[in-house]
Amino acid sequence: MRPDDWHLTEDVDAFLSRAGDFLRSRPALHTMPLTVTEKYRTNGAPAHGAAAPVFGRLERGDEVHAAFFQRTPSGPLSLTSVTREQADALAARLADLGHPVPGVGGDHDGSTAFAEAWQRRTGAEPVLTTRLHLYRLGTLTPPEPFPEGRGRLVGEEDREHLIRWCREFCVDVGEDSSIKLIDAGSWAESRFADRHFTFWETPDGTPVSMAAATSMVGGMVRVDPVYTPAHLRGRGYAGAVTVEASRAALAGGATDIVLFTDPGNPTSNALYQRLGYVRITDFAVYDFSGAAPQAG
Repeated sequence: MRPDDWHLTEDVDAFLSRAGDFLRSRPALHTMPLTVTEKYRTNGAPAHGAAAPVFGRLERGDEVHAAFFQRTPSGPLSLTSVTREQADALAARLADLGHPVPGVGGDHDGSTAFAEAWQRRTGAEPVLTTRLHLYRLGTLTPPEPFPEGRGRLVGEEDREHLIRWCREFCVDVGEDSSIKLIDAGSWAESRFADRHFTFWETPDGTPVSMAAATSMVGGMVRVDPVYTPAHLRGRGYAGAVTVEASRAALAGGATDIVLFTDPGNPTSNALYQRLGYVRITDFAVYDFSGAAPQAG
């Protein structure tokens, strides 16, 4: 395998014309590249240049075997599953180009293989910063007993409430970089702007929990985020609102409904399993430090 079997572009349409079928062939595992590229395809990506996203595909014999995207030069690669040989070829390609790679994320084995290959090529030391479980819905199983109340779609009149809860969610999970984009003026630039939100309300109409879902791409919908304020937890609201969001995705024709969890949160992992979600793989994110790649 040659490093130049990896083809890079800043044109999302050109990327999807070659790699779209590959991404849709495993929609649950490819949830991140599917949703991100669809957002760029629909809304447009930053102009070509220093801030433009980069997309890459591994293509041999007119067949795509792997892919990645990188939103900005200061952000990590998001990589589909790769073998060690494929990871080494990508590391060689990017190092030869002098391409900045601050980190990598993807399924555990693939991102680990790339992290090790990048270290061999550049001397940059990988540091594991994030671990995630990826779940896929099997048979939706509503909790018993179901809490009193109802789910309803979030409307424009709920924007202030929604912004406040999204900020609280980011604080809870440590997404500090996202918080600055979550206000009335910059909401459209946040990662939540294209989500479809559902509130769970008590019988008197008070919102007590929320869940969001991405738009369907390739039959796949990702539930993200799910949030209940701390003082309202332990009452079944998160399970109820997740069921409502999952039902809506199924009614919309989704065949793959997925969500990520923190392995360090046994409560949420147990909840989603009770609702019918089945763990299918683990993800890992590495940050790099030390030597930078040199062109040539």
